Amino acid sequence: MKKQGFNPYLPSWEYIPDGEPHVFDGRVYVFGSHDRFGGHTYCPNDYVGWSAPVDDLSDWRYEGVLYARTDDPANKDGDMLLFAPDVTQGADGRYYLYYVLDQLPVISVAVCDAPAGRYQFYGYVHHPDGARLGEREGDAPQFDPGVLFEDNAVYLYTGFCPPADTSRRGSMVTVLEPDMLTVRSEPVAVVPSAPYAGGTSFAGFPFFEASSIRKVGNSYYFIYSPITNHELCYARSSSPLGPFTYGGVIVSNADVHIDTYKPAEQPMFYGGNNHGCLERINGQWYIFYHRHTNGSNFSRQGCLEPVTILPDGSIPQAEMTSCGGSGGPLAGRGEYPAHIACSLFCKHPAVTTGCPGDWMDCRFPRITQDAPDGQEGFAHIANLRDGAAAGFKYFDCRGVRRISLKTRGNEGVYQVRTRWDGAVIGEIPVGYSNEWKTFRAGVSVPDSVQALYFTYRGQGISNLASFTLETV
Repeated sequence: MKKQGFNPYLPSWEYIPDGEPHVFDGRVYVFGSHDRFGGHTYCPNDYVGWSAPVDDLSDWRYEGVLYARTDDPANKDGDMLLFAPDVTQGADGRYYLYYVLDQLPVISVAVCDAPAGRYQFYGYVHHPDGARLGEREGDAPQFDPGVLFEDNAVYLYTGFCPPADTSRRGSMVTVLEPDMLTVRSEPVAVVPSAPYAGGTSFAGFPFFEASSIRKVGNSYYFIYSPITNHELCYARSSSPLGPFTYGGVIVSNADVHIDTYKPAEQPMFYGGNNHGCLERINGQWYIFYHRHTNGSNFSRQGCLEPVTILPDGSIPQAEMTSCGGSGGPLAGRGEYPAHIACSLFCKHPAVTTGCPGDWMDCRFPRITQDAPDGQEGFAHIANLRDGAAAGFKYFDCRGVRRISLKTRGNEGVYQVRTRWDGAVIGEIPVGYSNEWKTFRAGVSVPDSVQALYFTYRGQGISNLASFTLETV
């Protein structure tokens, strides 16, 4: 690797949620929606592309705008938003992008000769009589397409199912003709929504949104977000048409259910809705997901964790880390940006960032930035009040004897721990400053793979830009 990989895996100023990774010709391309830093809603920006070589998930390249909001003929004024997309390669070798505009119940399709080229509008998914899927009487509104091209057919998975809505039965799969647009067989439910999950394997985690599909060996894995919202779950079948059986949680963007380092149901990050998928990259399976920043639902960033698919087909839940695609713990030396925190909590535990009306709740720390949306810069952790902590996992520490912090804000002290609830192994006093300043102190970190937690103690607010592990 040219450098170490982190979470989020893209630059700190980029906001690509709903990531659908695909490997084409030795590179992994991530297709997702595009949030705006400080945005007032989901997905207000155009689709852009990012890719990396399969053997170096630290080396992400910006591919430019793939598709603009105004490229759809129904959205020439740009008033509608581009929600979560997916891409598949057709029999003709071209790449087909499936997406939904937020105010329409139909699936739009764009096409391109290259995975990261400039896509052109191609058409709408429609019934053989020309009626658009989602608009005919009896059709469910289309949402969050996930696509798989196999055996000269497109398997299109869609759905959005509020918990109490009995009119929506779950995620639906529709088979399309090789023209990538025409319905071959009518939609059928494959994973039930909450009103229809009773008595099934999905009773605890019924379908809400974020349909995605992958083939693993001879099995089909359907990945989705349940009504609890912060998880990505999976279900398995021997056929793309089902029946599917619930498998488990792959990841939670609040790290709920993980009990290896804390109580299972204790949240360790301020989560929210989740969307992503599995992809095998250079022999290793990963789960792509997103996290929430800036104290709101509307500035989400892509993260990834390696996962293991066991011989019986099950997938143990992945723990949130700072390591991303680095292939192991980070080096226990050098400077690290604070925005790679995988734990962020305070005296007021909360699983999610809350509803839009709860923006910028004064109690909670948040990852944010000074630069406006789209401008390169660096992110930091803001609003650290007395007792708030940021956690980073994991580092291969050897001979770390001093730690420096780059902070601004009120004076106080940062306590250093290797467990979220562990003993304090050192303290770093910080002074008052309106600009970023560096403060250091002797802190001996045990020689082994360690997590690091920094807890602020003091009056007022401190902000953390980075920390440096020093061997002396």
